[in-house]
Amino acid sequence: MSDTPPPPLPLMVRRFRGFLPVVIDVETGGFQPNTDALLQIAAVLIDIEPSGRLHRAETHTYHVRPFANSRLDPASLLVNRIDPWHPLRPAIDEGDALRRIFTAVRAAIRSHGCRRAVLVGHNAAFDLAFLNAAVTRTGIKRNPFHPFSCFDTATLAGAALGQTVLAKAVTIAGLSWDKASAHSATYDAERTADLFCVVCNELAGSYARAELRARQLGWQELAPSTPDPQDDLDQAESDRAESDRAEPDRDAAGQDAADQDAAP
Repeated sequence: MSDTPPPPLPLMVRRFRGFLPVVIDVETGGFQPNTDALLQIAAVLIDIEPSGRLHRAETHTYHVRPFANSRLDPASLLVNRIDPWHPLRPAIDEGDALRRIFTAVRAAIRSHGCRRAVLVGHNAAFDLAFLNAAVTRTGIKRNPFHPFSCFDTATLAGAALGQTVLAKAVTIAGLSWDKASAHSATYDAERTADLFCVVCNELAGSYARAELRARQLGWQELAPSTPDPQDDLDQAESDRAESDRAEPDRDAAGQDAADQDAAP
């Protein structure tokens, strides 16, 4: 029997007990996730350095078409400055948006050896409720996010920085804040990701002491995660759906070219 110790767990697995933090921000047509439209969603991945410091990674963002018979509150549209029916707005169905984001999140989960994603958001319950409602509406079977656990940066910033408003917390943390860019899902998600990383990095000493204490108590570490074969099936299904959506566009483009050739 080999006395060789098992390889150390990946850093992200150790840092968050097998969960991968992913920042989500949504812009919506109101406050009710079951009736009000999802209009924009952004997901920002978090990466970890060999030193254990966290930093913001890539962003995935999509404009979303309102689902059928969804509610659009004029007051909400005034805040987020979204015209849902603008002809130049590159919106896609919410099911397409979720599948694309979930594909990127699953790839990151596998890359870090984690088991599942956990949503990070500013007032995270709001974003999680809209995400879960959209998953239910679209019939997506496998959601990589934990259904109810989340990291709320309003709570973290309130405890660490004494500020709960995103703009003020970001500013106190020494980061830049552009008021004109606020209430865009992309901008708010990226600033939330930066804030989350700042707070977590400030807690590095506390985390190191806690990790040492856990080992002293003999608490068993998580077993390394293995890739789920279903993820590959989900990826193949997503690729097929993407190909099916592109096929009418190619057909239309070919018909346009034929029409032009036939024109006098």
